[in-house]
Amino acid sequence: MRRAIFPGSFDPLTLGHHDIILRGITLFDELIIAIGENSEKKYMFSLKERTKFIKEAYKNEPKIKVLTYKGLTVDFCQKMEANFILRGLRNPADFEFEKAIAHTNRKLSEIETVFLLTSSGKSYISSSIVRDVIRNGGDYTGLVPDSVRTS
Repeated sequence: MRRAIFPGSFDPLTLGHHDIILRGITLFDELIIAIGENSEKKYMFSLKERTKFIKEAYKNEPKIKVLTYKGLTVDFCQKMEANFILRGLRNPADFEFEKAIAHTNRKLSEIETVFLLTSSGKSYISSSIVRDVIRNGGDYTGLVPDSVRTS
């Protein structure tokens, strides 16, 4: 079975994430959307809310599981018997950052990282931009899936 982990904080889930997820499920038998828990980080949405957004968005997709984890992503991959990490790339800066992480993960566990380029119409969307729009009362509905809009 080709099982991949798509890790992130998903604070909140965006249409950029959604793009990578929908394309990722065509490549793998199972895609685990893994919401990382970091007690040092201050989130806009609680872990419960983020989990709800994602579960609701993919409730009709049997190839997707939504789980949470703490610690190293490679350790979670081993626990879940996943052979791949899926990551999305929006721009060259993302590539440089993600490349270093992928090399480190490969050194630690021999796991493969698969990169997908975000579709051009979604490449400008990031969770931090969405949070800023929300914080300032802007219309964020065109940046997130329906499950986030209806919260």
